Amino acid sequence: MPSHPAQRFTAPSAIQHGVPLKELMDRRLVKLISESLRDAVPKFDEKQFQSRATRGLKEFELKDRALHIAHAMAEQFPSEFEDLAPLLIRSLGPPLAATEDNGLAPFFYFPHAQLIATYGVTCFEGGMLANYELTKRFTAEFSIRPFLVEHRAKCLKTLARWTRDSNPHVRRLVSEGTRPRLPWAMRLREFQDNPNLSLPLLEILKDDSELYVRRSVANHLGDIAKDHPDFAFDVCRKWLEEIKDLDAPQQLKNRRWIVRHALRHPAKKGEPKAVALRKAASEPKKRNL
Repeated sequence: MPSHPAQRFTAPSAIQHGVPLKELMDRRLVKLISESLRDAVPKFDEKQFQSRATRGLKEFELKDRALHIAHAMAEQFPSEFEDLAPLLIRSLGPPLAATEDNGLAPFFYFPHAQLIATYGVTCFEGGMLANYELTKRFTAEFSIRPFLVEHRAKCLKTLARWTRDSNPHVRRLVSEGTRPRLPWAMRLREFQDNPNLSLPLLEILKDDSELYVRRSVANHLGDIAKDHPDFAFDVCRKWLEEIKDLDAPQQLKNRRWIVRHALRHPAKKGEPKAVALRKAASEPKKRNL
């Protein structure tokens, strides 16, 4: 049997028709989180935590259920996030071994993400370290956004370092966490108004070795295209120009894919520039000899 409670949290491989995602945030999850915290937090009171976390839980939707559990978690931790962060990190299970096909089991950590987003922003270093460790196991794309709002300059500096991280989940977070229109998440208005804030990060990640990361870059550029279409078109045009004389078939293929994926929505709407750029990014047809 897996040793960590997160590894014993069973969940479907994908969202099931007629089964709300909020049902993952249930008594079973609370009990497993309780077990993980018991071994990491001194004087942890399992009975009190489980009672507090499950009280009225069914009244909430997904995000509020996770937040409700997060509040119960916070009551068991030190009040200062600087002291809380090491204990929270100690409670985490093993990092994800893959970037695909992880199913819904990583939602074990959704309450952890809500805890960091709600309480961690007061302590930049501890909060960012918690985000760094969380994203290896679930995602920190939601919990990092308050940091981008409250500590934008410091956060961008840290993310620039993370573009070179060996873990693809961390590199993806750099792009996904700064998406101005990330689904389910708070809007990053400053990033929405000024796409130059995140562009330097995308420039570094656009040729990442992992499709997992490149897909996020393309989706991020697609977000930008909704508010600043000409800006996004210029970026795509530049990225295609850069590979004209490149003798690296896989990089050529990857770069063309990013452009096509980023512009798929405006192209579907018939935007002429998007259609033309997607055509320019198409794979050249092989000639019959």
